[in-house]
Amino acid sequence: MRADHWIDGTATAPAGSQYLPTLDPMTTRPWAEIARGDAADVEAAVQAANGAFPAWRAIGPSRRAEILWRMGDLIADHADELAALESRDAGKVIREVKGQHLSMRTWFHYYATLALHNEGRSIPLDSPHITAYTTREPFGVIGVIPAFNSPVLLGAMSIAPGLAAGNTVVVKSPEVNALSLGRVAELSRQAGLPDGCLNVVHGYGAEAGDALVVHPLVRKVFFTGGPDSARIVTRRAAEHLKPVVTELGGKSANIFFPDVRVEDVANGVIAGIFAAAGQTCVAGSRLLVHRSIADELVSAVAARARRIVLGDPTDPATEMGPISQEKILTGVRAGVTAALDQGAELLAGGPDGPTPSDGWFYAPTVLGGVTTEMDVFSQEFFGPVLAVTTFDTEEEAVAIANATEFGLAAGIWTNDLGRAHRVARQMVAGTAWINTYRAMNFSMPFGGTKASGYGRVNGMDGFAEFTQPKSIWVNTDPAPVGDPFVLR
Repeated sequence: MRADHWIDGTATAPAGSQYLPTLDPMTTRPWAEIARGDAADVEAAVQAANGAFPAWRAIGPSRRAEILWRMGDLIADHADELAALESRDAGKVIREVKGQHLSMRTWFHYYATLALHNEGRSIPLDSPHITAYTTREPFGVIGVIPAFNSPVLLGAMSIAPGLAAGNTVVVKSPEVNALSLGRVAELSRQAGLPDGCLNVVHGYGAEAGDALVVHPLVRKVFFTGGPDSARIVTRRAAEHLKPVVTELGGKSANIFFPDVRVEDVANGVIAGIFAAAGQTCVAGSRLLVHRSIADELVSAVAARARRIVLGDPTDPATEMGPISQEKILTGVRAGVTAALDQGAELLAGGPDGPTPSDGWFYAPTVLGGVTTEMDVFSQEFFGPVLAVTTFDTEEEAVAIANATEFGLAAGIWTNDLGRAHRVARQMVAGTAWINTYRAMNFSMPFGGTKASGYGRVNGMDGFAEFTQPKSIWVNTDPAPVGDPFVLR
């Protein structure tokens, strides 16, 4: 299988005639190839988007809404096809990625309705002769760089609102798991999206991604990835005075207070860290548990971790597939070894945990006795590794939870309503889940603080990131203009 770029409504071969292999994490061998984009490909895509922008902006919100509505329907109708691509390309369990693609129907429908509500405000002033109001206007061409773990979902968080607001879009797909986004672009044309409004360029971040970030016609960049890459992206964008929205990594705390029933909440730990093999930015990789229930909860979690079914992610019976990339697997192995050397206790999984003979697998791992000084407490592994730390008081739990450079998400499990709200307010994180974990919806803003990024996607707050306000002043005073040297 070969995937070319999607530029100006057509599949386009790379300008440099080069392709990159994409590897199946189950076999570790190439199964497809993607175009290796460079500055020339990005130039073509941006010029197409820039050329399409005036007509798309002027087409009117009703027509944009109709097209976005159909895009959501088509993506959902092709959920099986898209899920098969992502499952094979990244090793994610197929029922999860299929669920994501089915949900795109409602995500795109939501933004279709927001196209009709891109409203400004009337500003009251003291002067009876001045009418002041604002409008919200699109930026123009926006650049979107989603992460590899859920490219359609993460890409849609910018593509759908970006188009709804009247922008045109150029996506630099992740070099791992790129195929599904190209297919979404093809489906958008079937939905009636004019050529040039959505373009997808494949390739390396240092080549195609950098060219997109610095292109003078790209007015804003939406980036999802790791903090190290984000530092490069934001630095390059700053050189061109360009705004950026970043959604980055995390080391999220999942906090369990003593009033919960362990048998009712143990799956909340499992869902937080072992879903998607831990390859989610919001992974609840730190279990903070009150000392009085620690033995019971950790024992239940470790037992369930040992029963997780590893295997082919396209098999409906599989609960956890392989890690998507060899370099991530190498990092997980090194991180667990370092944690054990630093005094962590191996409760499940680990270097000798059972895994399939082929593929980039790592056994679901539970590490007990983790202290704030250990690397595993603060470093994001992006794999199926849970670090367990105990606490005695609510104040201690809050302090431990906030003691990292990240601030993306947190989970709070308690039957005390006052404590739930009190602790949620004290979490230095963009999202706090109470008695649930890893929930997401198109209407709820999502993003982080500290090293987890800035800006928001989703909801009305996220939609506002895709427009900028313009202030308009209308003077209706029939009197002559007064002193020209005085501020009005």
